[in-house]
Amino acid sequence: MRIRIRHEITQRFEPGSRNMAVTVRLTPRSHEGQFILRWALDLNSDCRLAAQEDAFGNLCHTFSVDGPTDHLSVVAEGEVETQDTTGIMHGTVERFPPSLFLRQTDLTEATPAVVAFAESVKLTEDDPLGQLHALMVALHDKVEEQDGPALGGPLTANAALQAGKACSGGIAHLFTAAARHLGLPARHISGYLAPDAPEDGENAGVGTARHWAEAYAPKFGWISFDAGRNLCGTEHYVRLAVALDAMGVAPLRSTGLEVEEAVSALDSRAPQKVAQAQSQVQS
Repeated sequence: MRIRIRHEITQRFEPGSRNMAVTVRLTPRSHEGQFILRWALDLNSDCRLAAQEDAFGNLCHTFSVDGPTDHLSVVAEGEVETQDTTGIMHGTVERFPPSLFLRQTDLTEATPAVVAFAESVKLTEDDPLGQLHALMVALHDKVEEQDGPALGGPLTANAALQAGKACSGGIAHLFTAAARHLGLPARHISGYLAPDAPEDGENAGVGTARHWAEAYAPKFGWISFDAGRNLCGTEHYVRLAVALDAMGVAPLRSTGLEVEEAVSALDSRAPQKVAQAQSQVQS
């Protein structure tokens, strides 16, 4: 599938703000199942972008803005070709061993409620891959994804579980928190979701910025899990950045107070298949 993406972020500052340092994580990398055909960043400020990689291997750009200014606009635009790998990730940049992603954060704290939820899933399956799929299904049934931005509220794993509804970022936090408690490495992913099929009207071809999780299963490696949609990643997903939680994949980090986002993703393929399964490839 060929997906065209335009992601615009406007960040507003206090009047008279000066000398701001900004880090942008809005450049995806190619890997098996995802090839970047073209990609560009555009700013409303006259400054020089410095390309670099963060600790997790995400492509980042940093720049500074000499004020005074009241807002900053960043536009990421490009075209990506994707293939369905039933969620199995190969060819991604790996800076750390999977065991690092057993580390919990403030957003993925394994509270007693989260632990009880994870243990209830563990009783239904014995092997790691089965536990991960069972966790996705149980989470999908337990927590409803609410409309709105990918990082709305509630955002922490425990708050999402208690509320019974959350944004895609909160659902990803709950999945990673539960998986890590079960001894299964899991990490947070940001990216884009293209529409399942072309639509008519003003919403035709409009996709969304989205967050999901990847978990590590022995013999298979990293597999993507979107518990909000009860689905492993398909060709409709474009992977952008990876970290321990949503803070590490934030698309724009600076001193701003208010962020507005708009995303469009266009595709030309039929809807994805819902039934999925991973199989080990013997060499």
